[in-house]
Amino acid sequence: MLQDEWYMQRCLDLAVLGAGTVSPNPMVGAVIVYRDRIIGEGYTSPYGGPHAEVNAVSDAFKRYGEADAKVMFTEAVIYVSLEPCAHHGKTPPCADMLVRYAFARVVIGCLDPFAKVNGLGLKKIQYAGINTTVGVLEEACKHSNRRFFTRINQQRPYVILKWAETADGYFAPQDAEQLWISNAASKQLVHKWRSEEDAILVGTSTALVDNPALTARLWKGKNPKRILIDRDLKVPASAAIFDEAAETIVFNAHETLWTTNKKLIALENFPLYLPQNILYQLYLMDIQSIIVEGGARTLQAFIDAGIWDEARVFVADAIWQNGIPSPKVNGQLLTTQRVGRDSLRILMNKTA
Repeated sequence: MLQDEWYMQRCLDLAVLGAGTVSPNPMVGAVIVYRDRIIGEGYTSPYGGPHAEVNAVSDAFKRYGEADAKVMFTEAVIYVSLEPCAHHGKTPPCADMLVRYAFARVVIGCLDPFAKVNGLGLKKIQYAGINTTVGVLEEACKHSNRRFFTRINQQRPYVILKWAETADGYFAPQDAEQLWISNAASKQLVHKWRSEEDAILVGTSTALVDNPALTARLWKGKNPKRILIDRDLKVPASAAIFDEAAETIVFNAHETLWTTNKKLIALENFPLYLPQNILYQLYLMDIQSIIVEGGARTLQAFIDAGIWDEARVFVADAIWQNGIPSPKVNGQLLTTQRVGRDSLRILMNKTA
């Protein structure tokens, strides 16, 4: 069992290499073991490309040649962090491939909740007479795909709240002045996060006062879709959030209009259940995860609605003595770490 856990951890380590590229697919890692050595491994390609199992098989072919690798497969164990798919989507079913190559054993981290898979991939493999084990490092496998599981099970994106606050609990100056709280290292880390998530959201005040571009320019990776809550369309077309670096979706009370990089979506009864309505619209657009970055009122709206999954809070050593109080969130503290002189606290919402 310890050996199974070791190889499954390797699957998880591989899976995260797909962060920011596989959505709305899950992140999956696969490892093929023959006589106690790894002969092939892989992770899910960018969306539309081969899945982890296919890439692991291809890796084995490259290392040993197709003919010899196929012989090895009949004695080999393949470890996969998520149940192999059972349906034709962008690619053929991975479960069928494992059956075709007659693997001796298949070890699965956790089952896939997607209706077209959800136990069906496992059944295909079992019906072929292949020995199977399910549930190795199950909670870790589920956690690695918490974005995917949230979208499938709750019909909304995974919501990450993010802000910085002073040591005495202030979020921003009272006079709408732009003033940085966190340090340069924290700022770069935030840009890394942006490259890993599908979308990032701010409200009108943040767009007007800070004029953010909301890109991942300080990190190598894709830019997220930019989401703006702007009830009365006050943010001018010249704002940085409307540049050509990424698509911007504007939720408002007046107009629906879709252009190449700017999409206006009018919501009826605008203030009513606003976080819920926005997240459902984004779910329909296959957006799997979102960072809610500000301002304080926007963050608090998601907190008050109870619709958040993770909060990432930078606490600087600055003392302001006055200003706009930071949002208040109750969650389970997962980790605390140093980022330069800042302290980063990550909390999980156990009631979401």
